[in-house]
Amino acid sequence: MDTANLTREETAARSAAVVVNSIRVELDLTAAADPGTTGFPTVTTIDFASSSRETWLDFIGESVNRVTVNGVEQTPRHDGARIALQGLASRNVVVVEAVGAYSRSGEGLHRFVDPADGETYLYTQYEPADSRRVMACFEQPDIKAPYTFVVHAPAGWEVLSNQAVVGRESTDERQRVEFAPTLPISSYITAVAAGPYARVEGEWSREDQRIALGVFARRSLAPYLESEEILDVTRQGLDFFTEAFAYPYPWGKYDQIFLPEYNLGAMENPGLVTFTEAYLSRGAATDAQRAARANTILHEMAHMWFGDLVTMRWWDDLWLKESFADYMGAHASAAATRFTDAWVKFAANRKAWAYQQDQLPTTHPIVADIPDLEAAKLNFDGITYAKGAAVLKQLVAFVGEDAFFEGARRYFAAHAFGNTTLDDLLAQLSAVSGRDMSDWSQAWLETTGMSTLALEEAADGTVELVQTDPRPHRLRIGLYGREGNRIVRQQQVSLDIAAPRTLVDLDPAELVILNDDDLTYAKARLDERSLRTVEASLSAVEDPLARALLWSSLWNSTRDGELDASRYLAVARAHAPSESNIGLLTGVIANAAYAVRHFVRDERRAQEQRAWTETAWAALQSADAGSDAQLSWARALAGASAYDDLHSADLREILDGAAPEGLTVDPDLRWQLLTALATTGHATVEDIEAEAARDATGSGRTAARRALASRPDADVRRAAWDVAWDDLTLSNDHLDAEIAGFRAGGRRDLISAFDAAYFARIGAVWSSRSIELARRLVIGLFPATDSLALVDTWLAENETAPAALRRIVIEQRDHLARELRVRGAQR
Repeated sequence: MDTANLTREETAARSAAVVVNSIRVELDLTAAADPGTTGFPTVTTIDFASSSRETWLDFIGESVNRVTVNGVEQTPRHDGARIALQGLASRNVVVVEAVGAYSRSGEGLHRFVDPADGETYLYTQYEPADSRRVMACFEQPDIKAPYTFVVHAPAGWEVLSNQAVVGRESTDERQRVEFAPTLPISSYITAVAAGPYARVEGEWSREDQRIALGVFARRSLAPYLESEEILDVTRQGLDFFTEAFAYPYPWGKYDQIFLPEYNLGAMENPGLVTFTEAYLSRGAATDAQRAARANTILHEMAHMWFGDLVTMRWWDDLWLKESFADYMGAHASAAATRFTDAWVKFAANRKAWAYQQDQLPTTHPIVADIPDLEAAKLNFDGITYAKGAAVLKQLVAFVGEDAFFEGARRYFAAHAFGNTTLDDLLAQLSAVSGRDMSDWSQAWLETTGMSTLALEEAADGTVELVQTDPRPHRLRIGLYGREGNRIVRQQQVSLDIAAPRTLVDLDPAELVILNDDDLTYAKARLDERSLRTVEASLSAVEDPLARALLWSSLWNSTRDGELDASRYLAVARAHAPSESNIGLLTGVIANAAYAVRHFVRDERRAQEQRAWTETAWAALQSADAGSDAQLSWARALAGASAYDDLHSADLREILDGAAPEGLTVDPDLRWQLLTALATTGHATVEDIEAEAARDATGSGRTAARRALASRPDADVRRAAWDVAWDDLTLSNDHLDAEIAGFRAGGRRDLISAFDAAYFARIGAVWSSRSIELARRLVIGLFPATDSLALVDTWLAENETAPAALRRIVIEQRDHLARELRVRGAQR
């Protein structure tokens, strides 16, 4: 057995035998700036009761040097993942002295050196089970305890953790910082950050509660921090959730820090929320990007209650925090901030992630069966997040918003600082709504798949609403018609359905939208008359949520092979340039580009690519100067130009300063344009090196690596392949850059020779690399073959491969099979 891969059964047995009173962690990070130092001393002191004479602690690091149990030193018994403890009493104090390893994968304690100024930055990232890379611990969510962190760091650094500083001792060269004990929390949401971070302070107050706010980023990104807007959203969110949940924010302070080479979007560590730097734009950002950042801020804030205050017992109930936080991110954005259209983007884009995940052969219920940590790592997916949030939106429509929030309030009051399962939540919702929630839970939380809704007209003129995979839905049907040059809703019909067929009485309409207002979770098809109306007049539909549902329906039909990809692209070319909602526009641009590259038949791809490139160029020229649409179309043109060099000379002119009036060509856009030129052979190594000198930052360094690997030369692609698999010094971001360069421009002629080698290598890389880096390799380098033969052979010959690895390969196979099937079905 791989002892790093903890199972549900063994952790349940451990938590039944162990009750932790307190944990104290002391970290020595004073040598972090020395590149020759690979590890850091870590000392963990755990005070716990035990009903068993033996148990184990989890730790992954360079070495375990000393273990004492109740003052008696034991020979360390460490297998690389677990420290065996023996001779335990009913009350114990265990001290583990060890050396942890600085990370380059974003797991554990990550170390980043900023090339802009040479400064070193550290931060932790643990979910689901990487706190054991920093401290000895009980690595499972249902063993909660107060944590006290003590950190030794270079003088002048910011040192942060979940709680406020209670003691600091400093010399000219170093400092010792002690933090107040936390309230009881799980190990995976503890956090430490250290480095010369820039700090912006604020405060939030409500009645007699005053919370110190902090926003942090590395110094070279401080000019792009947009701290005022971040703090505004934070205050709005704290106002909203404190009122909605009737439970005061419990964690003492609220720091938010933006981090380099960060694997996730963000993480809900109480008192120290961590975010990817991708939420900071180095010059130009659309309102959709700011809305996404606000949504994530509020998503993580919801976790202060859903996940941190009340935590799932095991990862089966991951949805108890992620589905709720995803729902609350959109709900609070719409209710409490200027981003009132949050549900529009959710309908068109976020739910698309859920629909895609739910159609894979590896789909799972929202309440999933998670036997071990490897399975947990892969279940941070579109089911747990977006489908769960969509189902909660359906639940709110079912029980009412007041009952939903009252159930949440009772849930927090009953289980604060504890651990729960599905039944604990359903009990509260049933009590306040007066409804038995078991049938709803069975239909929506404990089953897989989704319904597809469509209208069918019989010969006698009657109309039935047909649903595949029947479930109970509360939904609305919108009937839309033309008023002048607008298409508006003229009538709406509300109904509950559960049967495969439901007779409906609808007046004739130019456009019928099933699931109008997006109350339920289902794919809704357009009837042929509605489809013709959409093709002619989509951009005339007045309501942005209605347009979101129409774009979503078109995309789902294209993915399912029911709508020809060229027909979808014709709609995108006709109406995307007129799309006024920037969140919808960015999603349509991404989907159109994907359709060209994956769903169009080979013999038509060049033609469709040229048409899309021309659309992006024309839309860029016609967009209002300085608008979000202008920036979005510039990015779309850069993406298209990696596949079609029609406008290579125009891209070069933009780089040389002849940009359309109002367009901000910031460093990130410059790299997109230059990488497109490199991919099509219109930029040289010297061009890339000159741009790297111009942008001597961490982002610039990563972008340069990608651009160099993107050049259309077989030897260059071979080098990128070798580096991705074999260079163990690559950081997570640099690995992504090599993978992206290898695949750039869809140049199968340059990389198809590696198809068989991919399947020969994935087993070894899974066993030798961290799951984060191995997952990037297995997904990123999966070959886009013209048949399923290679992947099917691997699956047949590797039935005993790790379940998590097989799941990834099965999912990639399904994506490929869908592409082949959709292309093959086209006329």
